[in-house]
Amino acid sequence: GLGRAPDKVERLMRRGGARVERGRAGGAFEEFERVLAGAPDHFEALGNRANTLFKLNRPVEAIELYDRALKLKPGNAPLWTNRAIALRRLERPHEALLSAKRALAAQPDFAPAHFVDSTVRLYLGDFAAGWRGYEWRWGGGMAKERRKLTAPLWLGEGDVAGKTILLHAEQGFGDAIQFVRYAPLLAARGARVLLEVQPQLVRLLSGLAGVAQVLPRQAPLPPFDLHCPLLSLPLAFGTALDSIPAAVPYVAPAAEVVEIWEERLARTPAKGRPRVGLVWSGERAHDNDLNRSMSLAGLAPVLDLPHLQLISLQHDIRDCDAPLLQMRPDIVQIGQNFSDFADTAAAVAQLDAVIAVDTAVAHLAGAMGKPLFLLLPFAADFRWLRERSDSPWYPTARLFRQQQFGDWTGAVEALGQALRHATFMPAERLSA
Repeated sequence: GLGRAPDKVERLMRRGGARVERGRAGGAFEEFERVLAGAPDHFEALGNRANTLFKLNRPVEAIELYDRALKLKPGNAPLWTNRAIALRRLERPHEALLSAKRALAAQPDFAPAHFVDSTVRLYLGDFAAGWRGYEWRWGGGMAKERRKLTAPLWLGEGDVAGKTILLHAEQGFGDAIQFVRYAPLLAARGARVLLEVQPQLVRLLSGLAGVAQVLPRQAPLPPFDLHCPLLSLPLAFGTALDSIPAAVPYVAPAAEVVEIWEERLARTPAKGRPRVGLVWSGERAHDNDLNRSMSLAGLAPVLDLPHLQLISLQHDIRDCDAPLLQMRPDIVQIGQNFSDFADTAAAVAQLDAVIAVDTAVAHLAGAMGKPLFLLLPFAADFRWLRERSDSPWYPTARLFRQQQFGDWTGAVEALGQALRHATFMPAERLSA
């Protein structure tokens, strides 16, 4: 067997690792499988195969292999951490916390374990420990996003009156939209607020209350006294579940952009039906895309509601969805004409509601105070908390959660029911 051929094992392991790096998890899986066929207790192969199974969205099998590997090396912090992540994806948060705890018992300063622990705590609504622990993100997967700025980091201490503070986006578009809500609060404390965001958000956020200047990422920065990454603001403000600043709308598109989209949408008369925006898939590169995005076909019960005028806000149409869209000229497609989020917001401003999966457009609709019908995967992101059908971050949102891993059926059915009875419907249609 391979146990006696270390060179061959080494070669297979290297090939498997290279395939993982190139995003070819399926091929990597086979290489690790071959190692384990000859050497069932090969620790690295067990761990790598478990990680690959997780990448292939097979968390149940991944956990079985983590357990096998951890019997061989019970003090391995990375494997306990990865096991915690897999448990979290299966909606087993309390077990995930125990797994993260084992990782930290083995290696107390292991940043990825602290980070996973913090996201689970935030998911469970423990904001005090959660936001504090979330600062460990810079030592883990987000190390490359960490900014090296000379001004001191501000995390809530001291008076900011008369100081210039730079707030900077660090994660996705939706994260930036969700957490810019703190900018006006800083301005109210007397700070001069600079905001640095992705170029696609600059035009939209230029009208944000309390912000002196909005800069695109990579632009030269004017002088500032302090800085704070956007997702550190809840910690800086000591945000608890009952003190989330949730006054909406706090984002609004400029009147001249709204005018353009008003005109464009006027060309597709809704014939008295409510206009409802639709977004069913997000950024393909997102590490949880397989779970948070869905196919357009999966929305069939909603697509067939005759009393809605559906407007596709989908910017990126996947090959698997294109044929169905072509067969549905009744779904008005405008998303591919958006040049940035100012356009998206101006179109959303014309709508009665938005149906979305967990993407930036969901955050945008929530920030604009539009009725939002949000479809969430089984173990949703910590931003949506647990077992709730509302969001303390977005008062106009209603949440529809998968009841089983990977199965949208129940959530879509519940959404269909809600849309039949939604209050934005013209009254005479409610009995239909």
